[in-house]
Parts: sequence; structure tokens; C-alpha cells
Amino acid sequence: MIKKIILSIFILILGAGVGFFVYKSEANYRKLPVDTKATGLSKFPFKLGLDLSGGSHLIYKADTSLVLSGQVGDSMNALRDVIERRINIFGVSEPVVQVQHGGFVSGAGEQLIVDLPGVTDVKQAIDMIGLTPLLEFKIEASKGTPQTVTVGKDGKINLDNINLGQQFVSTELTGRYLKKAILEFDTNTREPKVSLQFDDTGTKLFAQITKDNIGKMVAIYLDGAPISTPVVREEIPNGQAVISGSFTPTEAKMLVGRLNSGALPVPITLLSTQTIGAILGDSAVNAGVKAAIIGFLLVALFLIILYRLPGLIATISLCIFIVIILALFKLMPVTLTAAGIAGFIISIGIAVDANVLIFERVKEELRSGKSIADSISIGFSRAWFSIRDSNISSFITAVILFWFGTSLIKGFALTLGMGIIVSMFSAIIITRIFLSTIGFIGEGKIARFLFSSGFSK
Repeated sequence: MIKKIILSIFILILGAGVGFFVYKSEANYRKLPVDTKATGLSKFPFKLGLDLSGGSHLIYKADTSLVLSGQVGDSMNALRDVIERRINIFGVSEPVVQVQHGGFVSGAGEQLIVDLPGVTDVKQAIDMIGLTPLLEFKIEASKGTPQTVTVGKDGKINLDNINLGQQFVSTELTGRYLKKAILEFDTNTREPKVSLQFDDTGTKLFAQITKDNIGKMVAIYLDGAPISTPVVREEIPNGQAVISGSFTPTEAKMLVGRLNSGALPVPITLLSTQTIGAILGDSAVNAGVKAAIIGFLLVALFLIILYRLPGLIATISLCIFIVIILALFKLMPVTLTAAGIAGFIISIGIAVDANVLIFERVKEELRSGKSIADSISIGFSRAWFSIRDSNISSFITAVILFWFGTSLIKGFALTLGMGIIVSMFSAIIITRIFLSTIGFIGEGKIARFLFSSGFSK
């Protein structure tokens, strides 16, 4: 019994410590000036999403028409990584860049969703992404490749509008496979040039391209325009290419920086923009906090009235559950959105449901004449299977929503899934330890009264 009491006290102290961390880290953060670096506990504020903190929401359409069907997913993931690197250079706090795959039903095609919290200047947000270049390697088209021409009203072919760029066709080798770019200077002319180093996949592709096109031109395109058209003299197996031209040292340096920040593997087109003000976000946060507090107090009151002492213990366990979840949100960190807060609140309800199942089983054993200690032990054992099955099914649903859902759905699924896991721990471990500890109250009328239903005699 002494060990159980000590363990219960330790859990209470630990819960209080976690609660202090959650409160203190947020309180300190709120008091910091905007331009002051966070130190100590203030390094762990809640990361608020776009709908709560304000910012810009951009939707881009990716052109994957030239990408093999089996490589569309990899290309979109590479595009997401490139955009993230580009945005991070500007120091944007907690940007969210997500891929939204098109389907037969939506017909929307491949899209890229970009959320930039705190960036309310849409033009600035667009410039952050638009400065990232599209790097392509093209080979000479085969003889007889048709050219696109226009015919005037007089029936004559307009030779001035012939697209000479059609003499080159795209290859699989794009900026997606670029490992790094280096600024160098020609040893003879001292003109700046940009040396490119590809990754393993890019090295193999470049080696094959140069092997198959010896004596032909391989054009290097940047943002749709040819910047270099060298003739291949021999196979290049080391994965190194050189961009040379009429660069100034400043232009070459800027190009290196842009390429290293990420060359787009596929072209993108801006579809829509949306700006959310910070005032609206603050209102949503305040409303969510008030709703959570009021809801928790009502649930706690219900549990105490209905289940008396076990209800009080369940309320304490729920408090510990809440502070653990909030601490995890800070430490991971999790970007909280309005949908994410909703998932967190639902997880509280799931935790309450687990406690209700346990208490009902305990009451059944008490009515059959068993002792309080035996009723608690048997009640937990009988309730475990129902709690396990219901939580596993809910967790599977959360995983499916996170895997296939859009940005808003992912936030909801993440907080819900985390809440389900911690709620099982809270109900099965913390609540059980607390109930087992109070077994010292004995088997008298007072003990039976405290463990009886609030609506029974």
C-alpha cells in the first residue's frame, strides 16, 4: 500500500510539473517582445497554424504532364521539399507545405498547398516561392519532329512564329536530382561558371544522356529559357555539369544561391491566394480556449455527481492527460489549427468514455457483493477489452484521415491520434493507480457510499 501511495504522489507531482511547464512556457512567450529571442522555457510556445495566427494561404498547380506516371508522387514530394527549403531561407515561422494529389473524383490534378503564418503580404509570399528556378536538361529532337506553326488570315504560313525551342525535347533529368551548385571561374578566361553536382540518381541519368548523345547538343534550360547548349564530346559518368555563359560574378553567385535553395523539379502555376488576419486568428484561439474550459468543467461536474469519488479521481486523471498532451504539442512540436483543437477536444471525450466504462464495470462488481479492491481489479480487467477495441478502431480512423486527408484534416487526425494514445495510458494506468491507492478507506458504509452512483441510494 505504501508503494502505491508513493507512486500516486509521484504521479501527482509529475503532472503538476508538466502543467507548470505548459503554463510557464506559454506565459513567458507571451511577454517577450517580437524581436527578442526565446530562451529557457519560452523556447516551447504553441505553434499556431495559419487559421489561428494569420498569414497567407497559397494554392499552386503542378504541371506533371512530362513526368512518367510512376514518378509523379516522387516529383511532387521533391517539389514540396524544394519549396520548404526556399521558404526557410526567409525565416518564416512554421511554414506548412503539403502535396494534394488529384483524383478521379476531384479532377483537380496535382496541387501544392503553402501556408505561411505571419506573412500577410501576398506579394512577398509569392516572391518567396517564385524566385526558385526550374532547371531542365533537354536533348536534340529527332529528325522530322513536327514544328508548331501559325497560319495567317491570308492563308500563308507565318515563319516568324516558328518555335525554335522545339528542336529540343525534355528528359527525366531536372533540378530534382541536383545535389549542389558551386561558383567557379574559368582558368583561361576568368569568366564565372556554375558547376553542378547531381545525386546518385541524377548521376546515372546524366551519364546515360551524355552517352546516348555524343556529338549532339544537350541544352540546359532555366525557367523555360535555354542558358547553355554545349556539345557532348564524351560520356560524363561523374555526375558533373557546367553552366557557362555571359554571367557577371554577381549573377552567377545569385544563380548558385537559387539553385542550392532548390530547383523546381516540375513547373508550378499559382491558382489562388488567401490572406487571414491575425485578429481573426486571436478570436478563434480565445473562443477555442473558452469552449475547452467550459466543456471540461461541465464534464468534471458530471463525473463527480454521477460517480462520486471515482469521478473525482477521473477528473484528476483527465487534468494530467490534458497537460501531457499539451506538453507533447509543444515539444514535438505540433502546428495547432482550429481543426486540430477540435481533434484534441474529441480525444478528451474519448478519455472520459474510457473512465465511464471502467466505473460501470466496477459498480457491477460492487452490486454483486464483491469488495471494493476486488471490484476495482475485476472492473478494470473486464473494461480493458472494450477500451482497447474502441481506441484501436478510432486510432486506425485517425491514421487513415492523416494519410489521405488534406492539410486541415491532417491537423485534426494528428491531435486525435495523439489524444487516443495518451487517453489509453491515462485511463488504464493513472486512473487505476489512483483507485487502487484509495483502497485503504476500507469496506464501511462511507466507502460504499463514495463508490456508489450519485443517483442511487
